[in-house]
Amino acid sequence: MTAMPRLLMIKTTSLGDVIHNLPVITDIHAHFPDTVVDWVVEESFADIPRLHPGVQQVIPVAIRRWRKHLLQASTWQEIRHLRRQLAGHRYDHIIDTQGLFKSALIGRLASGRYHGQDRASAREPLAACFYQHQYPVARDQHAVTRNRELAALALGYPKPSDPPDYGIRADRPPDTLTLPARYIAGLHATSRDSKLWPESQWVTLGRHLQKQDIALVLPWGNAGEHARAQRIAAALGDAMVLPRLGLAELSAILGHAIAAIGVDTGLVHLAAALDKPTVAIYTDTDPLLTGVLAHNSRKVVNLGGKGQNPAPESVLQALEQVAIA
Repeated sequence: MTAMPRLLMIKTTSLGDVIHNLPVITDIHAHFPDTVVDWVVEESFADIPRLHPGVQQVIPVAIRRWRKHLLQASTWQEIRHLRRQLAGHRYDHIIDTQGLFKSALIGRLASGRYHGQDRASAREPLAACFYQHQYPVARDQHAVTRNRELAALALGYPKPSDPPDYGIRADRPPDTLTLPARYIAGLHATSRDSKLWPESQWVTLGRHLQKQDIALVLPWGNAGEHARAQRIAAALGDAMVLPRLGLAELSAILGHAIAAIGVDTGLVHLAAALDKPTVAIYTDTDPLLTGVLAHNSRKVVNLGGKGQNPAPESVLQALEQVAIA
């Protein structure tokens, strides 16, 4: 009996980057349905590849945590465990779509034909030294397009030209939460203060939604984000501040929302990947290369850009546009 082909995918961080890699799994199975796919990912984002039915095994790493505790015996125990996991299979192909030194190094722990971007294409040119097979992938393309193109070059199928299929579906929200009957996910939190949308504009937006009997549901991930969510909710009265939740639970909440409105953050990409009407607000980055990209382009709008501050009225107009798509 011939063994099914096995592939190791390496995309470790960040949340948006991991989400942008999901269509690669769909593409691979469209061309090679019997392929068994394992995926190496940072532990805090492991719930994302687990959402895709085409991923057999998720192999978490903890590079961020390991760096802080290199002298602890437990760190080296975990690293040895990772080596055993990766050595447990002979992979037909290993693909590193991250293009970083750390991700390229992980792939060398496994056995198989190793594919990645060439020096001119990788985010860190040194990463290319680890790959047996290197490919040029133009950097002036959207991240999703670059990931899909690299996998196509590595495995020898045509470069995809169709819209990306992220291949994930939302589960049911937790039974312990009583969510509003009609709600929009307000994704107010992001990694840099320069990418935030002013709280006053969130409040203005929320008041317009109240007139339509739609509540804002506000997730958060740290103390500062929690405090911001509470301030917005206090000003509105009917907004809901969620408890701190994992990515699997948040994906369920996003998947059952009317729509999502968010700043430049991984969760806004997750909403689009779940095929929800999504308005993405950009204030300090260019959405051309990393903006929200959905299977149905009519369901998403990227507003703003570097040094811009989209008005609540513009967001509402965009929301109406995507909601009727």
